[in-house]
Amino acid sequence: MTQTVVPARDTAFDIRVLGDDDLRTASTLFRESLHLQPLDDEQWATWRGGYEPGRSYGAFAGDVMIGTVTSLATTMTVPGGAALPMAAVTAVGVRADHRRRGALTAMMRRQLEDLAAAGEPFATLHASEPTIYGRFGYGVGTLGRTVKVRSSRARLRDEVPTAGTVRLLTTDEALTLLPGAYPPLQPGRAAMMSRPPSWWVINYARRFTHEYLRVAAHHGAGGTIDGWVAYRPVGSDSDDPRVGNRLIVLDFQAAGHGVANDLWRYLIGIDLVEEITAYLRPADDPIQAMVADLFALRAEVEDELYVRLVDVPRALAAREYGAAEPVAVEVVDPLLPNNSGTYLISPHGTEPASGPAQLTVTAEILAMVYLGTWRPSDLAAIGRLAAHDPSALAAADRLFGTDRPAWCGSLF
Repeated sequence: MTQTVVPARDTAFDIRVLGDDDLRTASTLFRESLHLQPLDDEQWATWRGGYEPGRSYGAFAGDVMIGTVTSLATTMTVPGGAALPMAAVTAVGVRADHRRRGALTAMMRRQLEDLAAAGEPFATLHASEPTIYGRFGYGVGTLGRTVKVRSSRARLRDEVPTAGTVRLLTTDEALTLLPGAYPPLQPGRAAMMSRPPSWWVINYARRFTHEYLRVAAHHGAGGTIDGWVAYRPVGSDSDDPRVGNRLIVLDFQAAGHGVANDLWRYLIGIDLVEEITAYLRPADDPIQAMVADLFALRAEVEDELYVRLVDVPRALAAREYGAAEPVAVEVVDPLLPNNSGTYLISPHGTEPASGPAQLTVTAEILAMVYLGTWRPSDLAAIGRLAAHDPSALAAADRLFGTDRPAWCGSLF
């Protein structure tokens, strides 16, 4: 097992909590790091609502901001159904002329230290460059499948049942109704997160203002919204509307399989569309078994949510475990040393271990097994988890295993 090594703090940078007057500069810096144009005044008036007070940081070289990171205050569902505070880390960027000098390390260290002090046990992010974050203790906590459907060949099998009706929402309806329809869905799967007002600004209000976003909501037998798809049509370069049109699905939520069936049926049935791309669906989405022609779609497994356990004792105590003999797990966390120690994990919970460790994990590897996405025995087989007692691996697999794959389902 390779231990995570975090570079020492770089004192050349001053890390500050940003005030309101600094947020637009931070936004511009982040967008430029992604090679995007700065927001104009009208765009910023909407985007500003995506920043929460006191949660943004800037790295300064003198008086010049050269790096930034922020987060949203949310909660995350853990195996067993409990929801714990989570920092949804986003808008991470460093100026191109200051990369590889320690600014990112200094910001991530400060952010994690402050989250620990504030009592937020989890931090998560979606990585644009996945090789970066392991050294800060983030691990690939969930996987998703990006599904591409060729509409001209796709047809749901006749036996796929229906569960309600689908109706297009107006912009006002979507912004008003969806925030209230989402909370009942969050407990349904480990890793699903709450969606604060700032999340709805980033993912809906901004897109409605500056993009062509459509939302189709599913209504169950009682008439309430129990699922929806938000998608963006992308036209072709041809003047012929029948050629090359695509749909990009940005948010796909469903209270159960029946709801998902109807939403897939709606998407596949939209006229004048050649291809549908649905990003990061759950790993167990049965769409491949739902279509009559398997060649009508392709699915690719990808990293979805990177997870960091900021408070290991609290996080371990919060989730439920499978039936197995107790296992003593040593956690090594040089970045947040209060997490380091040996924990006895059993179906009844966790407690400090009195004997030697049977397994040793870094913070990154603990994040990978915590939600059940990776089996400890598989990680041990590839050298990423140290098994001092190999007989404990089968028990660890059962302890951390889950009935359904964890899935976040929310971009941020």
